[in-house]
Amino acid sequence: MIIYVNAAAPREGNGSKERPFKRISDAALIARPGDEVVVAPGVYSENVDPQNGGTEDARIVYRSEVPLGAVITGAEPAKSWTHYEGNTWMMRVNNGVFGAYNPYTTIVGGDWYFATAKRHTGAVYLNSRQLYETETLEECLEGKVYEPSWEPEWSVYKWYTEQDGGETVIYANFQGKDPNEEDVEINVRRRCFMPSKTGVGYITFSGFKVEKAATTWAPPAAFQDGMIGPHWSKGWIIEDCDISNSKCCGISLGKYYDPENDHYFTRKHVKSPTQMERDAVCRGQYHGWLKEKVGSHIVRRCNIHHCEQTGIVGRMGCVFSTIEDNHIHHINNMQQLGGAEISGIKLHAAIDVTMRRNHIHNCTMGIWCDWQAQGTRITANLLHDNYPPESAARAAGGMMSQDVFVEVGHGPTLIDNNIMLSKASVRIATEGVALVHNLILGAFTSVGGGTDDRYTPYHIRHRTEVAGFMTILHGDDRFYNNIFVQNWPAEKAEEKVDMGFHMVENQTVGTSVFNGYPTYDEWIANFKLDEPANMMELAKWHFSHLPVWAEGNAYLGGAQPYEHEKHNLVCEDGVKVALAEKDGAYSIDTNLYDFLGDFRCGIVTSDVLGYAFEPEQRFENPDGTEIVFDRDFLGEHRGTDALPGPFVSPDEAAGEIWRD
Repeated sequence: MIIYVNAAAPREGNGSKERPFKRISDAALIARPGDEVVVAPGVYSENVDPQNGGTEDARIVYRSEVPLGAVITGAEPAKSWTHYEGNTWMMRVNNGVFGAYNPYTTIVGGDWYFATAKRHTGAVYLNSRQLYETETLEECLEGKVYEPSWEPEWSVYKWYTEQDGGETVIYANFQGKDPNEEDVEINVRRRCFMPSKTGVGYITFSGFKVEKAATTWAPPAAFQDGMIGPHWSKGWIIEDCDISNSKCCGISLGKYYDPENDHYFTRKHVKSPTQMERDAVCRGQYHGWLKEKVGSHIVRRCNIHHCEQTGIVGRMGCVFSTIEDNHIHHINNMQQLGGAEISGIKLHAAIDVTMRRNHIHNCTMGIWCDWQAQGTRITANLLHDNYPPESAARAAGGMMSQDVFVEVGHGPTLIDNNIMLSKASVRIATEGVALVHNLILGAFTSVGGGTDDRYTPYHIRHRTEVAGFMTILHGDDRFYNNIFVQNWPAEKAEEKVDMGFHMVENQTVGTSVFNGYPTYDEWIANFKLDEPANMMELAKWHFSHLPVWAEGNAYLGGAQPYEHEKHNLVCEDGVKVALAEKDGAYSIDTNLYDFLGDFRCGIVTSDVLGYAFEPEQRFENPDGTEIVFDRDFLGEHRGTDALPGPFVSPDEAAGEIWRD
């Protein structure tokens, strides 16, 4: 059955083509497996709560009749402003508008939230741009630049809120503009399209514009909010959407709600957040955390931008999913929210998750795989400018930003055929990672401290069931056929503490951060396998660094190799690499292939990469089949030997590599 919705219908209907519903929510009450909800262009000011899911063979499809023509918004127009003082205006809103959830009394916060300033889930928008919240009316009136912002010129637009009886009072500094003549909106609803109950699976959500919702902070050990999300179910497809201006997260692929576990740290502060996460993993068994019931979602071809925590977040509920062909950009650029859950894509337990062909830029962090990145593959993505402007970095005290961060997992985690161009490209505080055929311009940091007591789970291969727990030994990493370019000067590294890690903020590109780590032969010799085991003697080796493999990499412009790598190319000077963009088309302006000459490397396969140590799982496809790295960034075929890096040939690298 096709159910029709049209906000411009002359009166409420029954969902037929002749008499469509005026609200998507009405269609969501009656849609059953196999039904399609067709939504006409228009603005839908509602929080859609789908009551029924589809099946694997009969999905429920929600489709915008015209691509991006149907807009689901969590905001309402705000036109009743009165002039207050200077550039600042004021409006009063009766709290009945908000129902049980008032965004202007709800504070952003939760575990792993670090910002000290008080921020509300509400927001004020001027011409679809979010204004900066202040803690006092005086700050709002003053309208000074907020220095941590990535866009300081916009940060002078401010708002402030307070309660007066049964009313929310909002002040806003519009810098000389008359808000009653501009497009001004305020957040009213918490979400836009998410079931309130779990297990509402096999829904396709296609072609909508979704914007401006008062989402809450999405912590890893509690319920994770988002403007759109499956809420702990299976088999959703979110495709061809434009998703923007979430106060926190755009799309949420996790996590179950557990009243005994949620917000435990926030309210009581007596369990460490790391222990809470272990609890959350173990309690998942009571919530049906199985491959047959949760995950296997697809997020594809979406434009996700201007959200202030993440573009896509997921803890446990993201398992077995594919995130592909998305444009994710300008995430957390306002810098008014702060914590360890901020990224273009932030996933915990990305078991058998594939992230491919995404364009991710101008985010505080590009991709962050935290805990249990087992069977995770990050492939053929373009990442750049995921590092703050210099002025913002100084104001924020040197925030942790990079293209890809993999944290406290046991692998196998595969990062291949990516182009990573930010000032910091890769950070790992983990083990069991393989980097294959990447182009890496920024720093490579291996965090060796701060993880000694972080026992994290690993799983039965290609399943969610926990196989064991172990701390992070570091190492068990592989580096094959990458190009490393020292694109920025490597200034003297300084030791600092960031998010609990004691680290040296390395600015050197290349694998030299693993100098001192053993080769496999050196490591295995410590165990004297041909002799009877002496457990007291072996104990120190059970908790020592794991081995590192490196071969076929090129190190240019001062990038430094791992001391035990034998087959590589090292060239010190004269390399230039820059990303060029014109009318949405991207290319790389570089002379690096002049330095490669006839240097070639072997074809890498799953058998070459072997098994991640702790889970004893091969670097392989989710179905257990072998990966042969015979395709490059653009899908072109590699022959019997290969150039290092993500391209088959210099000619291919010189052409158009991306178009949004």
